[in-house]
Amino acid sequence: MPVSSMTGFARFEGQADDAAFVWELRSVNGKGLETRLRLPPGFESLEAEARKRLGARLSRGNLQVSLTLDRPENLANFSIDQPFLNELLRLSDELVQAGRAAPPRADGLLALRGVIEVSDEAHTADWFTQRAPAILDGLDAAIDALVAARQSEGAALRAILEARVDEIETLAQAASDDPARSLTAIQARLRRQVGDLLGTETGLDPARLHQEAAVIAAKADIQEELDRLNAHIVAARALLGEGGAVGRRLDFLSQEFNRESNTICSKSHAASLTAIGLQLKVVVDQFREQVQNLE
Repeated sequence: MPVSSMTGFARFEGQADDAAFVWELRSVNGKGLETRLRLPPGFESLEAEARKRLGARLSRGNLQVSLTLDRPENLANFSIDQPFLNELLRLSDELVQAGRAAPPRADGLLALRGVIEVSDEAHTADWFTQRAPAILDGLDAAIDALVAARQSEGAALRAILEARVDEIETLAQAASDDPARSLTAIQARLRRQVGDLLGTETGLDPARLHQEAAVIAAKADIQEELDRLNAHIVAARALLGEGGAVGRRLDFLSQEFNRESNTICSKSHAASLTAIGLQLKVVVDQFREQVQNLE
């Protein structure tokens, strides 16, 4: 299964008998799946089914989903709320008789909100029931397009992430091969440091020097961290190969990568090893930044 990004856009235009409709789907990064639906008045009953279909295909991302409908104009009927109009006329007569207002005009009364009612036959149950299947089929097509867009971007992200994993492996190997990790190198550095402190390198007990160097080497040993790094590298490649919604698990691995690189830096006893650890942190940060875009 391909790796998917959480960002994408899709638009589908369709026809449901005498009504044209358009679905637009926008997706951006999110911790989970959060869907905001905007439906035309009277079509609220579509929401539950729309959410079900979106949830079946998408697992993460902030979605904005909108449906617009172009209904035939001849379906709209106009009527006057006569009781409301009568009450307005009564109140206006009282004001006119009290000299507080001029006689009202018909166009002014009809322009008041609530006087004219619009009854839209497109909101009737039969009209909606007949067209709902085609509209929902259009949603499926829009979801297909959105999934394709997210997978297309996911393919590019996968290539970037695989390159970062390769860099992490190269740096882990460089840390493993660093000459500063050898007992001989630690002995030489310890001899030099003690000699600088005492002003001479003579009179040092070779057995004691070997013992102290061994203690330092044991405390600074990063083999365990390197072993875990290599295990995480294998796991990351397996997840990228598996595809699908692997963003959360890769994010966890990025935290593990970061933990091991921090420990390598803290245990480092040589500038060369510290440099490797710092570069490792940079690459891990780049890896984690890109992982945030994955589903």
